[in-house]
Amino acid sequence: MLGPVRIEPSTVWKIAFSHIPGLDRWLEPDWSKAQGNIVWDIRFPRVLLGAVVGGGLAVVGTAIQALTRNPLSDPYILGVSSGASAAATLVILFGAFQLFGQYALSVSAFIGSLIAIVLVYMLARVGGVLSNTRLLLAGIAVSMMLSALTNFVVTMVPKEEGIRSAMFWMMGSLTGAKWSYLTFPSCIVVAGTLYLLLQYRSLNALLMGEETAVTLGVNMDRFRKVLVILTSLLTGVIVAVSGAIGFIGLMIPHLVRLMVGSDHRRVLPVSVLLGASFMIWADVFARLVIAPEELPVGIVTALCGGPFFIWLLRRSSYSF
Repeated sequence: MLGPVRIEPSTVWKIAFSHIPGLDRWLEPDWSKAQGNIVWDIRFPRVLLGAVVGGGLAVVGTAIQALTRNPLSDPYILGVSSGASAAATLVILFGAFQLFGQYALSVSAFIGSLIAIVLVYMLARVGGVLSNTRLLLAGIAVSMMLSALTNFVVTMVPKEEGIRSAMFWMMGSLTGAKWSYLTFPSCIVVAGTLYLLLQYRSLNALLMGEETAVTLGVNMDRFRKVLVILTSLLTGVIVAVSGAIGFIGLMIPHLVRLMVGSDHRRVLPVSVLLGASFMIWADVFARLVIAPEELPVGIVTALCGGPFFIWLLRRSSYSF
């Protein structure tokens, strides 16, 4: 399969099936130990983590765009990713939040993302009214401030190795994927996606405006708070395992709406599948383009996202 080390597809599937109870006895191991380690301990966790990250970011982008009724909203623009990155950088460089043990990175990223989005809402809500324009402007301002804070912290660290690790992580990477990293983010992303699928009628109502949603029986205050906490949790968990990867939460929901319309009963599952597929292939490209070195996958997603939105802006028929 694709990678710096060439392994035949048939060998890859044999190695995968050999780890399924009951099938291993029917397979004769004709692969080396090194091949087994590369496929099962390196590539499979990385592919699965890429699927979780891509699908999760697409779901977060879909939810935030419905919440704000603005197609330009995503975890980056609203400052959620920047908040998660700022807190997670403190863990990477200074070992903060160590009382949470192996979940220190995930917990810190969640706390950072929650603080960021709450701050954005406080700044954007004036006189009890939440304006989408103010929300975007507040999100951009908070995102810039938190990004500046993160960069300041990174540059003040005396250890050069720590700076390189933090900078590579901030640009997004799946390099450190392990089986042990998959369980927690997978459960959170699956649970969050299922909840949003159950609430697809409320999400559809949000697109028609707050007054219409209330008329249709949506408790706006409660539902908005739930969405804020849920998107913060999803973003924090994803950023903790992959770093800050942009454009997926912005680009994939747009593309899905062009394909299936705006009904969240279809948008959410298709976004998960398309986001996962895009993330996997973006990571493959990042690993191969300058092999044996690799690019941060966030660079690849940005290179894809920019031209996509230039094309989207040229389409006069597109609407949210």
